[in-house]
Amino acid sequence: MTTELQTERVGATQVMTLVGPATRNALSPQAYAAGIEILNMAESNDDVRAVILTGAGDHFCGGGDLQRLTHNRQHDLPKVAEHIDAFHQWIEALRSFPKPVIAAVEGVAAGGGLSLVLACDLVVAAENARFVSAYSQVGLSPDGGASWHLARLLGRGPALQLLWQSAPISAQQMAQWGVVHQLAPAGTVLQQALNWAEQLAQVPPGVLTSVKELVNDAPAQTLRQQLDAEKQHFMVNLLRPEAGQAIDQFLSRKTN
Repeated sequence: MTTELQTERVGATQVMTLVGPATRNALSPQAYAAGIEILNMAESNDDVRAVILTGAGDHFCGGGDLQRLTHNRQHDLPKVAEHIDAFHQWIEALRSFPKPVIAAVEGVAAGGGLSLVLACDLVVAAENARFVSAYSQVGLSPDGGASWHLARLLGRGPALQLLWQSAPISAQQMAQWGVVHQLAPAGTVLQQALNWAEQLAQVPPGVLTSVKELVNDAPAQTLRQQLDAEKQHFMVNLLRPEAGQAIDQFLSRKTN
């Protein structure tokens, strides 16, 4: 059964859920297309302040559908490249989405599922969650930006080790590496992610967008370029009403 990407609004948060429990929510082209459409709608809706990506049932995502991949490898190789392109479009959409994107991970995040987690801004994981690159186990190299994200997050050696060996990595280890940002008891991850999204909704949306853009661009910038970019964003946010109100409230608290 093909995995679907279902969505619902919970307060100011748009929740995207991979639904295909029989295959541990294996990735599908339908999910890629739906993911991009949902993000486009969420971006244009000012009432949506954050997005959560999660999986139905006991797992986040088991990666690619190997049965579909085997069929296309034998009968329709161009379709494989087409599906990778579609997956990568979703990865880029997550990365560039101007509002916070939180991954809520229960169970296993493997292969392309790990790539999805890495493309999100923040990660809440169950204490018993496991992260597996999985690609080398089936004679493949990574896709979905896994090599790009891991090399920057972990450094060359740990990234090579994780991608070559494909051994399961605990949520605790991923937290030590800075990939997972909050741990939660199993079964409570989505609620903790929702709570975090509510906290982020208290920050002016322009500030959230500016910070994400600045951090995304920083690795490719010189210090001078980054300083100039920070100045531009600072001036834009300073002139927004939210900044004036927040500054007045802060000064009022100090004088009382």
